Amino acid sequence: MLILAIIVFGMAAGAIAQMILGTRMKDINWPRAFIAGILGSLVGGLGASLLAGDGLELRASGLIGSIIGALIVSLAWGALDKRRR
Repeated sequence: MLILAIIVFGMAAGAIAQMILGTRMKDINWPRAFIAGILGSLVGGLGASLLAGDGLELRASGLIGSIIGALIVSLAWGALDKRRR
C-alpha cells in the first residue's frame, strides 16, 4: 500500500512541479510528471525524510522534499530539452 501511495504522490508532485514552472493544468505532460515525480520523490522525499529523522514513513518533510525534488528534476529536464533544440 505504501508503494501505491508513493507512486500516486510522485505523480502529483511532478504535476505540481510543472504548475510551479508555469504549465497550465490542461497542458501538463503526464508521462513527464510521473517520471519527474517518482525521481523527485526518491531523491528529495527520501533525503528530506532521512535528514528530518522521520525514516521511511509518509511525513510532511518527505512530501515537501518530493515536490522540491520533482521541481529540480523538471528544471533539469527542461534545460536538456532546450539544449537539444
